[in-house]
Amino acid sequence: MFPRRIDRKQMERAMRQMGVKMEELEGVREVVIRLTDREIVLPSAQVVQTEMAGQRSYQVSGQEFERKPELEPAEDDIKLVMVQTGVERVEATQALKETSGDIAEAILKLKKS
Repeated sequence: MFPRRIDRKQMERAMRQMGVKMEELEGVREVVIRLTDREIVLPSAQVVQTEMAGQRSYQVSGQEFERKPELEPAEDDIKLVMVQTGVERVEATQALKETSGDIAEAILKLKKS
């Protein structure tokens, strides 16, 4: 469809003729893709926004790493653990984080210590 060696300007011109708009987003600091069990993080990513037939899509490229999102326990869970164990808020929150939000396990853990 395209010649083997095509420069960027020619490609952009051809895309415009087909009704495709492409724009590189400036100032992107970080792209985070949140999944149920982890996050994929691309610091200093290059992002190109493409618009075709009224639909926008994004192409992201760069070095990535994965991380597990930090669980932030619900306020009601923290209070329940505090009431059941008699510990301070910080300890209850930490126990819930260490047990991945499992209230019963957090209570048992704190009662053992």
